[in-house]
Amino acid sequence: MPPSYDHVVTALRSAGCVFAEDEARLILSTARTPAELTAMVDRRAAGRPLEYVLGWAGFSGLRIAVESGVFVPRRRTEFLVRQAVRLASEAPVVVDLCCGSGAVGAALAAALPAAELHAADIDPAAVRCARRNVGERGRVYEGDLFEPLPAGLRGRVGVLAANVPYVPTGEVALLPPEARDHEPLVALDGGGDGLDVLRRVAAQAPRWLAPGGVLLAETSERQADRALEVFAAAGLTPRLEVSEELYANVVIGTR
Repeated sequence: MPPSYDHVVTALRSAGCVFAEDEARLILSTARTPAELTAMVDRRAAGRPLEYVLGWAGFSGLRIAVESGVFVPRRRTEFLVRQAVRLASEAPVVVDLCCGSGAVGAALAAALPAAELHAADIDPAAVRCARRNVGERGRVYEGDLFEPLPAGLRGRVGVLAANVPYVPTGEVALLPPEARDHEPLVALDGGGDGLDVLRRVAAQAPRWLAPGGVLLAETSERQADRALEVFAAAGLTPRLEVSEELYANVVIGTR
């Protein structure tokens, strides 16, 4: 006999899941068989991230497929998507750099149906996952930052979304266990001050952006001033947008 809702809640609460009731509902709605339900509850109770247990994460109204070892999209990154949509033309060329699961690209494609979407990530597992989520709406490439992108995109990109890793190396060990122990280091570690990857992206961005095109990147509150300086040093006109509701800070640089 499959576990009931109450049994699932009790098992999750005993394992320390703060939102046991919400998680129980998601697990029960996702499991296809009693055996799968039991296995999912056991994996979550053992500390597996909920999104890996479910096989998906909710993001910008979409169900984004995620698999083990792929960065899980955060709700705060929906703010970056909203800023990108607000600034985009009706039919922009969109690039989702450091795309991970492809959540940002998929959300932008859904909001901008006429967009030409390209996405890239250095991690093969992320690329595999992103291709599932982007589907026929765009192309996903494997490689380091701009390296795998078609040369024909240079000077044409209207929206360059780069959700780069920005955790300082010395603080990775302080992350919650679900991120620290299960997500790829390459998607978390931003170098000594957390801005190493952002510097590389900003330095090359003007070559890829169309006139008036924008680079958008998420950062922490305490890194925001330095990130603005990085964008300015690259020749972009920078500004900061903040969502107190989502604890999100997005640096925007305009060519």
